[in-house]
Amino acid sequence: MALKIKTIAVTGLKTIGILDLETPDLRRGEVLIKVHAAALCTLEQRIFQGEVKMPLPCTGGHEVSGEIALLGEGVNPKKWAIGNRVAVRLLYNCGECYYCRTGRTNMCERALKKPVREGLLIGPGGLCDYIIVETKDLFLIPESVSYEEAALTEPLACCVHSINRGNLQFGETVVIIGGGIMGQNHVMLAKRKGCRVIVSEVDANRRKLARQLGADITFNPLEHEPVEYVRSLTDGRGAECVFNTTSIPSVVPQAIEMAGKGGSVIQYSSMHPDVPTPISPQKLHGNEIILTGSISPNAEDFFVANRLINYGIIDMKPLIAKAFPFEEAQKAFEASIVPGTFRVIIKN
Repeated sequence: MALKIKTIAVTGLKTIGILDLETPDLRRGEVLIKVHAAALCTLEQRIFQGEVKMPLPCTGGHEVSGEIALLGEGVNPKKWAIGNRVAVRLLYNCGECYYCRTGRTNMCERALKKPVREGLLIGPGGLCDYIIVETKDLFLIPESVSYEEAALTEPLACCVHSINRGNLQFGETVVIIGGGIMGQNHVMLAKRKGCRVIVSEVDANRRKLARQLGADITFNPLEHEPVEYVRSLTDGRGAECVFNTTSIPSVVPQAIEMAGKGGSVIQYSSMHPDVPTPISPQKLHGNEIILTGSISPNAEDFFVANRLINYGIIDMKPLIAKAFPFEEAQKAFEASIVPGTFRVIIKN
C-alpha cells in the first residue's frame, strides 16, 4: 500500500525544499520506518554547497534513526515489532560484486549507484518522514538512547572501521590529526583500546573537548612543530599509529613523519579537492611504515558501533551541535555548514 510522505531535498545551490512523494509498496522482508532523527553529514553539506554534483532534486540522509511503523510480508514478528526503536544503516551495497562477495561491502562497486525506487528521489533517502528499509539494516536501540544519539551510529561505525585498520594495541601512542566530529570519535575509540592519545588541532574549543573525551595530550600545530613535538613525547621514536581525520593533503607527509618505525598511518578523511601530495617512498620502505586508507563502515562495524552506544561505552551527546524540526530544514543545512559546527540533526 503506497503512503504519501514528505522528503527534504536539495533543489538548487544552497536551496532546500520539502517535497511530497509517494512510497512504493513494501517488498518482502521490508519495513516502514518513521524517521525521528537524521544527521547532516559532510556529504549532504557538500551537495548543498554544490561541491559534490548530483542530479537535483536529491534526498540525502544516511545517518538515521526512528521506529518501525509497519511490517512487510515475510518479516519475522518474533524479532521485529511495530514501535521498535532502531538505528538504520542506509549505505548501499549490492551484495553481488567482487568486494561484497569477499566481505568488503564498504567498497562495493555500486555503492554510489543505489537503485531509485519508483516515486522516490536519487540519494541515500534518509531525510524523509518515512523510509522503507530491509530488516538486515535495522539495529535495535534501548529507551536509554535518544534518537539523536542513535542517528550518529553511522559516523561512529566509520571510525570503528578506521580504528580497526590501525590494529591498535594496549599502551601504544596514537596521534589523531584533527578534532572535528570524526577526530573526536577516534579519540574515544582509541582510549577504549587502551592507547595513549595525542591530538593535533588548531581550534582551542576542539582541543578542550578532546581532553574531556579522553585525549591525554592536545596541542596546536601552529604553535608547535608537529613532528618534532610528537617525537619529543615518544622518546624520539614517533607514534605507533597516526590517523589523519582532516581533508588537508599537505598533512599526509606530516603524518608519515610522525609515525615511528613499524608504525601505521591511516588516511581517514576524503580529500576535496583531491590534490596530489609528494611523500617519501624511502621513508615507508626504510621504516616499514604502513600507509593505508579507511572508507565507510561495513555491517560488522555498524553492529559494533550500535553496541558501543547502547551499552553507554561511547557517549555521542557531546558531538551533537543543534537539532531543528523537519519544517526548518533550510535553517538546519545553513547551520551545518558554519565552520567548526559538529553534527546538526533534523528531528521529526
